[in-house]
Amino acid sequence: MTDKTSPKAKAKPQRDAEAAPESSYRATLNMPDTPFPMRGDLPRREPGWVKDWNDAANAAGGSLYMRLREARKGAPLFVLHDGPPYANGQIHMGHAVNKVLKDMIVKSRQLAGFDAQYIPGWDCHGLPIENAIEKKHGRNLSRDDMQAKSRAYATEQIELQRGDFKRLGVLGDWERPYRTMDPANEAGQIRAFKRVIERGFVYRGLKPVYWCFDCGSSLAEFEIEYADKKSDTLDVAFESDDAAGLARAFGLEALPGQDEGKSAFAVIWTTTAWTLPANQALNAHPELTYALVDTPRGVLLLAEELVEKCLARFGLEGQVLATAKGEALRGQVFRHPLHDTLTAEQGGKYSYRRKSPLYLADYVTAGDGTGIVHSAPAYGLDDFNSCVAHGLKYDDILNPVQGNGVYADELPFFGGQHIWKACAHVIETLRGHGRLMATQPIVHSYPHCWRHKTPVIYRAAAQWFIRMDEGEGVFTKDKAPQTLRQMALAAIDHTGFYPENGQARLRDMIANRPDWCISRQRSWGVPLPFFLHKDSGELHPRTMEILDQAADIVEAGGIEAWSRVSVAEILGSADAPHYTKSSDILEVWFDSGSTFQHVLRGSHAHAYPNGAFHAQGPEADLYLEGHDQHRGWFHSSLLLGCALYGRAPYKGLLTHGFTVDSQGRKMSKSLGNGIDPQDVSKKLGAEIIRLWVAASDYSGDIAGDDKILARVIDAYRRIRNTLRFLMANTSDFNPDTDAVPAAQLLEIDRYALARAGELQAEILKHFDAYEFHPVVSKLQVYCSEDLGAFYLDVLKDRLYTSAPKSLARRSAQTALWQITHAMLRWMAPFLSFTAEEAWTVFAGNKTRGSIFFETFWPFVTPEEALIAKWSRIRAIRDVANKEIEAVRVAGQVGASLQATLEITAGADDAALLRSLGDDLKFVTITSAVTVVDGDELKVTVSPSTAVKCERCWHYRDDVGSHAAHPTICARCVSNLEGSREARTVA
Repeated sequence: MTDKTSPKAKAKPQRDAEAAPESSYRATLNMPDTPFPMRGDLPRREPGWVKDWNDAANAAGGSLYMRLREARKGAPLFVLHDGPPYANGQIHMGHAVNKVLKDMIVKSRQLAGFDAQYIPGWDCHGLPIENAIEKKHGRNLSRDDMQAKSRAYATEQIELQRGDFKRLGVLGDWERPYRTMDPANEAGQIRAFKRVIERGFVYRGLKPVYWCFDCGSSLAEFEIEYADKKSDTLDVAFESDDAAGLARAFGLEALPGQDEGKSAFAVIWTTTAWTLPANQALNAHPELTYALVDTPRGVLLLAEELVEKCLARFGLEGQVLATAKGEALRGQVFRHPLHDTLTAEQGGKYSYRRKSPLYLADYVTAGDGTGIVHSAPAYGLDDFNSCVAHGLKYDDILNPVQGNGVYADELPFFGGQHIWKACAHVIETLRGHGRLMATQPIVHSYPHCWRHKTPVIYRAAAQWFIRMDEGEGVFTKDKAPQTLRQMALAAIDHTGFYPENGQARLRDMIANRPDWCISRQRSWGVPLPFFLHKDSGELHPRTMEILDQAADIVEAGGIEAWSRVSVAEILGSADAPHYTKSSDILEVWFDSGSTFQHVLRGSHAHAYPNGAFHAQGPEADLYLEGHDQHRGWFHSSLLLGCALYGRAPYKGLLTHGFTVDSQGRKMSKSLGNGIDPQDVSKKLGAEIIRLWVAASDYSGDIAGDDKILARVIDAYRRIRNTLRFLMANTSDFNPDTDAVPAAQLLEIDRYALARAGELQAEILKHFDAYEFHPVVSKLQVYCSEDLGAFYLDVLKDRLYTSAPKSLARRSAQTALWQITHAMLRWMAPFLSFTAEEAWTVFAGNKTRGSIFFETFWPFVTPEEALIAKWSRIRAIRDVANKEIEAVRVAGQVGASLQATLEITAGADDAALLRSLGDDLKFVTITSAVTVVDGDELKVTVSPSTAVKCERCWHYRDDVGSHAAHPTICARCVSNLEGSREARTVA
């Protein structure tokens, strides 16, 4: 007997279920029944669950999240700290993937018995919001106006995003999320900054930092991405200031034509023409071999191994006069290439009548160019370090490029021009004065602002830094025992990475990063509450006390309150005239990177019965974001965790890929290839998004389009139909009165529970490793193969035809009831709406009303011998099914119950089959089976010559043996009126 509500399985022999005749005996069957509908109707039903879960006034005691916290009081803590999305714009599918992954992990930990907490947050300060305000209101807003409009805008965006995240079925503390712009968190950030100062990491310095003209501010390493840029290369000649001295460095008495006025030049190669007006030095490598080459354009100084390439590029022929190591060039001096274009009185501080000493530096290479590097210390970190190391004072560094990318007006020839447009003018000016040896276009990888996608430059500016290596900080109180780089690298070794390749990526970034520039020249952000002396530039001696005062002011009134405070109010009337209040803000990565401190340890520290963080060790168990956050939130959080406590704030880091279309292209509005999560929720249901995320291998990019979602819908239907069958066949089962003890269960039922227990062990290992796509895959196979194609298929006869309260039927229901419990828990982390809907039907009023109060089903240890036995029986059954199908296709039988089998098998297999007794026919779903001893497995199929029972559809010789029931078999009569059929195995 079969049932049309059963889940579809792979192709197998047809059963007689396909054309069930109407008869008076149909009413005697135990037909499945459940109010759990076949159709999910997700778009209509899901909003009701969202409302119920998030209703703070819920009669059951508040929102589901808060009730779960109370229920897990005293349980082990699990904290997934939220990497805050930016409060700017509607959420896209990348946001949905991120939030659903977090939700699945938190829910799986909750079901594992943990107090699994999730405080959603938002990143609220910084440039993107300022940009949005400037686009709407213009660029000339006052600081107060910018802050007020930014706060209102971020508040509005958060409300929109919060609704979308809830709609995805994400459970969290939505009633009180954290926002980096909340005054308590703004104040907490200042207090964290003070502690970083005390540990000796903060200093002020003039250094080249990434600068974006569109942002009008410095950028962090995290805010840089690389893209191709078209530039012009230049080979430029710097005339020797002492040709005789240069000759002596190479062991020559003189240079050719020296007496006739023939000049000698060091030739440099660069791709940044705009930096040449600010040149202040040259650099050569001490171990490279250099050559003096006599050419018609003069004697040229070049790296020996590049001479041939350079002459070809210059269109010259030349002769090598002598060679020497770079060390021999120490002390040589050259002139700026535009040296002779001005008189000594012209040009002011930017006059080109300046010298370019040649320094020795290890960063110079002979990979391309000329082997000599021109140095504009304001616009390159290596250049800066080299010049400072050789005695150049900060005040003497030339920095004619202003924050908007325009040269200062007083720069000769190029003042008032934007540097990108000025490049062509620089080239022509050099050409016109005979100093351009060659130029050609090039396309090269170049740093860009990741917000504006425009090229950035290095630009020297007085900024505040967090030091990575040895050095002194301001107002150090208890200096950290190691450098920040040392602590961060050690912390990486104690962090779990999912996937593992994230460790090497983060390690490389920490190992090679420069000091962290933490100051920004913007309005909307947490202030750097510093007062600088107008003459010396030194911090006020009460700075540490002022930091505490600033934190209190901000906590009471937000950053706006600090903006309104005057210098005199803080410093008093005596000091006020001598100090300037800093208008810089802390960069936004300090905001989010310090949230573990001022959210978990601060604003939410006592929000729940168990607290909100691990008091000992890292505050959070897991941080989870896209893989680009190795350079972003993971990175800044690691540095601040180490600066504050000497360790990371997390035990593990999980990264996921970007959302792409089926062709592997990143989803974007410009390409029109994105999937809108709001539209999918309205049309298909958020559950389909959740299942798609769960079924995807998030360690790489996550592909999605309409065709992929269609396959997800098919998978969802298979799982739902299986669940419906389980529930429909346990609807009259009361576990308190009907459950069969484990020792009395039929063998196949014990096997089904053992197999479910075996699968659960695998699933829980995947959950522990934050893996979901193997769970979805195995769940689908389990529904299709273990249940649909085998266990449920075999079980239908017993469920439908046995006496309602017989041991045989109650044994089956006992197993199905436990499997349903387990399966609902396996599904709940990703199919949350469906599991909750099913739970209310399945568990009724006997629980606290949500599947998420439960823990994973407590299966006993699976019986390995039983699993092995039935695995072999299933393999033999598969062979029998193939033979039955072949006979059915040939037209010799209609369905498997019309067939009788003769199975020839070796001794072990024969013994195995005979151990099933007469129940073997139920396992093969045939009317009779004979086992014959032989050397190899062979199945022979024959049509039954018996009569078909009208009730159970088996072909039996005893049909009509009971006069009162001439059309049914003795087995059915027994189940209706007699002592009931005896089953032992299946």
